[in-house]
Amino acid sequence: MRKSVLVIEDDIHIAELLRLHLSEAGHSLTVCHNGDEGWLRYQRQPPDLVVLDIMLPGLDGLEICRRIRQHEQRYTPVLMLTSKTSELDRVLGLELGADDYLTKPFSLMELVARVKALLRRSDAMAKPAASEQPRLEFPNLSIDPARRAVQCHGKAVELTAREFDLLYHFARHPGQVFSRMQLLDQVWGYSHEGYEHTVNSHMNRLRGKIEPDPKNPIYIKTVWGVGYQFIGDES
Repeated sequence: MRKSVLVIEDDIHIAELLRLHLSEAGHSLTVCHNGDEGWLRYQRQPPDLVVLDIMLPGLDGLEICRRIRQHEQRYTPVLMLTSKTSELDRVLGLELGADDYLTKPFSLMELVARVKALLRRSDAMAKPAASEQPRLEFPNLSIDPARRAVQCHGKAVELTAREFDLLYHFARHPGQVFSRMQLLDQVWGYSHEGYEHTVNSHMNRLRGKIEPDPKNPIYIKTVWGVGYQFIGDES
């Protein structure tokens, strides 16, 4: 089945390249060149995925992302496009619920691969589980995969979809060390040299939400020169 993709990008050249390559990949494309039009299109017919530039005329990408997460009836993956100098915007985009981001200039093959991975993950989320997955319990940390809910020290923790996927992947493999490339492949669904910073950004945000002291983590440790390891045992 063809998936619908809404591209909100004010650079006409980039927007047309996205239309061409994503259409060739088998997706149905709608392209808008300003934020107000893009938000109206989303409201009229929510797509299967949104490719969203941050800097837009009218509503900016961060505001559109915020509105999508507040109003959506079903989960819509959001891939944000940012400039090299907008690190704060990337962080805010992740905070507001963006699933992933690419920094301009980017490879079109890379973008198509990420769109494919996000749609595959979205399809997996929509399918009812054959059997309810058990709750995972660790000292002061509880993970409920059926409800995609996390509690830390008895309080609910609000995680984005990607942050939950990352934590759940670690919790299912306690003690195992994962490199950034392995996490990109197993959690994001793609693996490309040079994009390990995506893992770093999500890891920092995840630690900020579940670790009592993110600078001295007790759950997800850094294994220097290798990657990350979930301990799940405060002792």
